[in-house]
Amino acid sequence: MLLAYKEIDGRLQPLGKDEPLSAALWIDLFRPTPDEVAAVRAFNVEVPTLEDMQEIEISNRLYRDGGTDYLTVIMTAHHHDDEGLSAPVTFILRQGLLVTARHERSRPFETYPMRAEKVGPGCANANRIFLSLVEECIGRLADHLEAVGRALDEVARAAYQPTKARMKQAALEAGLRRVGRSGEFLGMIRLALLTLNRALGFYAHTEHERQGDEGLEKVLAQLVKDLMDLEVHSDFLSGRVQLASDAALGIINLEQTATTRIVSVVAVLFLPPTLIASVYGMNFQMMPELAQPWGYPAAVGLMLASALGAWGWMKWHNWL
Repeated sequence: MLLAYKEIDGRLQPLGKDEPLSAALWIDLFRPTPDEVAAVRAFNVEVPTLEDMQEIEISNRLYRDGGTDYLTVIMTAHHHDDEGLSAPVTFILRQGLLVTARHERSRPFETYPMRAEKVGPGCANANRIFLSLVEECIGRLADHLEAVGRALDEVARAAYQPTKARMKQAALEAGLRRVGRSGEFLGMIRLALLTLNRALGFYAHTEHERQGDEGLEKVLAQLVKDLMDLEVHSDFLSGRVQLASDAALGIINLEQTATTRIVSVVAVLFLPPTLIASVYGMNFQMMPELAQPWGYPAAVGLMLASALGAWGWMKWHNWL
């Protein structure tokens, strides 16, 4: 899908059906078809394939070719089932035109056109749209970090402040799985922050060669600072993920230990009565108690007394 935008009165507006593609300041390619790639290639812009975008070498992600900058970052995205994942996004920046290529849904690219005039340096030219898009991406990543923090808060409350009803192991295991998903998603966020920081660093090296960037040095510096602040926050959340995981595992172990202790106590309480019953179940001929009318109540009383004695012994030692 190809979406093209132009600037009118400080706002981004989609191109009309009859308007040429050359009038666009920003062309957004989402899972582009060969015809759409060919239409962009007419502007001497080569759209990388998904395999090229996934290349891990930094030299293949950030480079200049014929005066056109290619900046590939790894952004958080959402699949059709709204599951979080990482996906590459390429910013292709040349004088007067910004092209973005992506193959997964990424929220900032869907929300930015509707609020372009409210974000950062505006949308008067391709460079400003690029920096505004980066700011939108940073804002989205900050939202993700807040969501991870809230999820960890809920798990911590469940782990450290259980309700009156004893927390069941199933609930603890669900919290542990949630912590694991949060940690995995946090890794995706940190990767996005790292690649965005690299892309801005590459952009800063060639900033003086562009027209229309006057006065954007402070904007660029603020974006870099925001990325560094979010990286610090993500490191803090990584520590919380480890703490929440350890806490959940510890409480699961405590619950299992308590269950094992109860079973052990019951076994110990029944051990003396079982021994007495075993003795009187041997049926030897020379057992006078078997012939006495008080034999049965005496044996039952002895079993109860032995059980109570074992319970009192464990209570005295604070084992219960």
